[in-house]
Amino acid sequence: MPQIFKFGKYHIYFWVNESDPLEPVHVHVAEGRPTANATKIWITQTGRCVLCHNSSHIPSYELRKIMKVIDANSTYIVQQWYTCFKDISYYC
Repeated sequence: MPQIFKFGKYHIYFWVNESDPLEPVHVHVAEGRPTANATKIWITQTGRCVLCHNSSHIPSYELRKIMKVIDANSTYIVQQWYTCFKDISYYC
């Protein structure tokens, strides 16, 4: 799975076995090894992030910090998404 970056003990990455049709731009967040059921965060057209689900059960105070980092790096994330999937659509 392409790792976008790491924040503390959390990996922020794309899951390459995405749905067909391809889902909107998003990242997965997991502590340690990437998993298919990790926390999912959508990237919006305005560059903000929206929590889809917290399947990794990341504590809320840590999740808020992670989401701030994702917000700050949303342009980079979208560029990496396009490089990986050659298509871009947004959740909202």
